Amino acid sequence: MIKRSAAPFYAVATLWLVWCVVLPLYKLWHLALLIALSAGVFALFSKLFPGKKVEVEVPEPEPEPVTTGDAETDALLREGEQAVRELKRLGASIREPSVRARVEELAGLTDKIFRDIVDDPKDVPQVRRFAGYYLPTTMKLLNAYDRMSGEAAGENVSGTLRRIEDILDTTVAAYRKQYDALFANEALDIETDITVLESMLKREGLAGKDF
Repeated sequence: MIKRSAAPFYAVATLWLVWCVVLPLYKLWHLALLIALSAGVFALFSKLFPGKKVEVEVPEPEPEPVTTGDAETDALLREGEQAVRELKRLGASIREPSVRARVEELAGLTDKIFRDIVDDPKDVPQVRRFAGYYLPTTMKLLNAYDRMSGEAAGENVSGTLRRIEDILDTTVAAYRKQYDALFANEALDIETDITVLESMLKREGLAGKDF
């Protein structure tokens, strides 16, 4: 984006001021001449002071909300989106790098867990249980950590912060297991498909030695 210089406008304003003080402006041709001179001065100063390029940060458009057509599932998705936004906010607010990294990972895992129900609605009960039990406690602890990080480092504050830091590794591991567990049914279906395919290949005499 080009940011135009104010110099041409100042130059024209100065011309009008000087003209009005020094030269007459009571006839129509005086005004016409002044306007013509103003146009020339503006063009000249626009070339002398062309302005400068400035970088304008264009915000990324908000992604369209994912919908499934089922009101309860969509409400659960909106709840997940809100939780992910809050986790990202906490990740940006917390100053401790190691804690911030774990919070960012939790945000990513939470997003994946909720988005799984778009492709596999059978996982809604598991995700709803996750949203109702584990996620609120995690958010409560991280909000407490964020709030207490700015407090004076007394014994109670330091001890509480350490306890939250210690539990975060376990929490990340639990979220990974929760995400992996969502694929149990899919893995079983794939295993069944593989077994069926193997049987068909054997029956048709197309199976290799590995079968």
